[in-house]
Amino acid sequence: AGVGRGRVARPPAAAAAGSAAAMNRAPIREGEYTKTVYSHIREQKYDQAVKILGNELNNFPTSRCALSLLGYCYYHMQDFMNAAQIYAQLVQACPDNDEYKVYHIQTLLKSGNYEEASQVCTTVENSEYTERVMLLQAAIAYEQDEVQLARSILDQCNPLAEEKQVFEGALFWKEKRHAEAMKMFNDVMQSMGYHADLAYNIALCNYSMKQYGPALKHIAEIIERGVRDHPELSVGALSEGNGGLAARSVGNTGVLKETALIEAFNLKAAIEYMMKNLEASKDALDDMPPRDESELDEVTLHNQALVEMEAKPTEGFRKLNFLLGQHPSPPETFVNLLLLYCKYSYFDLAADILAENSELTYKNMNPQDYEFLDALILAQSSPEEAYRRFDELTAKHIESLRRGTKNIQDARRNRDQNLVKKHLDEFDEALSKYMPVLMGQAKIYWDMEHYSMVEKIFRQSAEFCSEDESWKLNVAHIFFMQEKFKECIRYYEPFVRKHNDNLLGVTAIILANLCVAYVMTSANEEAEELMRLVEKEEEKVADPTKPIYHLCIINLVIGTLYCTKGNFEFGISRIMKSLEPYERKIGVDTWYYAKRCFLALGETLGKNMILLKDEAFDDIINFLDAASQVGRTIETTVNPVENADPNSQKRTVALEARLLKRFFLKMRD
Repeated sequence: AGVGRGRVARPPAAAAAGSAAAMNRAPIREGEYTKTVYSHIREQKYDQAVKILGNELNNFPTSRCALSLLGYCYYHMQDFMNAAQIYAQLVQACPDNDEYKVYHIQTLLKSGNYEEASQVCTTVENSEYTERVMLLQAAIAYEQDEVQLARSILDQCNPLAEEKQVFEGALFWKEKRHAEAMKMFNDVMQSMGYHADLAYNIALCNYSMKQYGPALKHIAEIIERGVRDHPELSVGALSEGNGGLAARSVGNTGVLKETALIEAFNLKAAIEYMMKNLEASKDALDDMPPRDESELDEVTLHNQALVEMEAKPTEGFRKLNFLLGQHPSPPETFVNLLLLYCKYSYFDLAADILAENSELTYKNMNPQDYEFLDALILAQSSPEEAYRRFDELTAKHIESLRRGTKNIQDARRNRDQNLVKKHLDEFDEALSKYMPVLMGQAKIYWDMEHYSMVEKIFRQSAEFCSEDESWKLNVAHIFFMQEKFKECIRYYEPFVRKHNDNLLGVTAIILANLCVAYVMTSANEEAEELMRLVEKEEEKVADPTKPIYHLCIINLVIGTLYCTKGNFEFGISRIMKSLEPYERKIGVDTWYYAKRCFLALGETLGKNMILLKDEAFDDIINFLDAASQVGRTIETTVNPVENADPNSQKRTVALEARLLKRFFLKMRD
């Protein structure tokens, strides 16, 4: 998940929508404009000041005073795009005023226009601003990942000791020297006292070193201080619900920036996401001070897209595509969008993104990640060539894993526990990079339904992967598809028993496959016991409106099994029963698997291979009527490109249920 960055490079907020100049004039008495504007600025009501100043500029477009105040207000609202435009007008109106040029540079830097900011730096001649301009040039170099240039410029400056230390810490962080960066930030904290942005920087260093416990401790302190000192920021207002009404936006104020609450909540969401706690990650984003979508910063928007991808994939793709077109955007955006396109099998779109953003390929992806994604996309058009590329990647990863194994053995022989821990972490990281390559290679044969070859590929990787949970589960899936049910039980059963106290945390298809394997090996009692345990877990769920699909999917899979064996009457009845109550159980995925069985039944009926009782037809028609009622708003496909064809009819469960009903009515008649 994307996270905000340090003090030197705080992610800018999204520009506010609309134009202040277009708003209606506020009713202000003659002669009190200046007093009113300064009162609003003093009270940090910048949006109110912007309305008045915008109207004044309509009457006096070149008013230096109005432009200066308007630029100041936009900057403090973190609307850096508009602020940059205003300061550009000021520089044009007052070309000899270097102070305006410095402000212009700051706003350009914040809005991501680094090249223009560098050009404006060369126009500042007043020696009074030399130091400040050099620091801004260092910040521009930092943002463009030119660390050495930033450091050389910083060495020529003489800023305050603490300011230089913070900048040095940020440079260390950029170079992935996280321990040194954290020491710098801690030293500054000791000399200056507590500052929220420094605490955030320390938490970010902990996160970068995968020290999630200490990171969460610092985040908790930032949030606690923010809630205590600034109750007006309404932390948690979104998650509390407010009776179904949307919480009022607090805006991107200076106070919000000083508290570092947005960065802290984003980092908390990132940590929970990395720890696979998706619900906690979503809660962290919901607990943020409320802002309108147009006011959200890039990092928050990116994290929202990731966390909500399972529930709202179309919305997630919309946000990530929007971010990719922004400058700057979180560096994770490009890679995550590619991976998600591949996950949802939109390989053509992934190929287009790669081709259109070649500069990001070199900037934000390491060569091995690029080679993996390239092979994954290529597998759709040329499986043989993709397999060869995966094989080359596998050879590189295996070499790295063998080297890691030797390092661990050497460290153990020397009884160096710290070194053993270090090499074990490196081995785990290398293994996590190898697993997707193995899966991608195996998927080529999986898609061909050549399961014995998939099994062979997995056996070859057993030397390094045999203790990995995902490897064991995939081996179980392979045995299941080959109908080697006793073998697949050996792999599924220990995993399920390990999670006996939280069965709803286990992917539903694993439980379903295990139940089917029990049934096929005449262990019906074990299957029934497992289903009873899942049913009890579902009954304990506190929120009755939250859909839980585990038992539903188990019954769907069992029903599908009977359908594949030709026992459609029992299989279809089981499927219809599994989707009760329909308003809670019919969703995109459950409908997909249910309709496949209805279509298989339809095909068999169409070929006159079976006869169906009138009662069975009646049950099917009644079920499809109910599905068309509850499925009016449930789309049956994920469309990552919104409005690709505005004239095309959206495919919903209701539409497909009516089509199926029409077919079965014809079959009955």
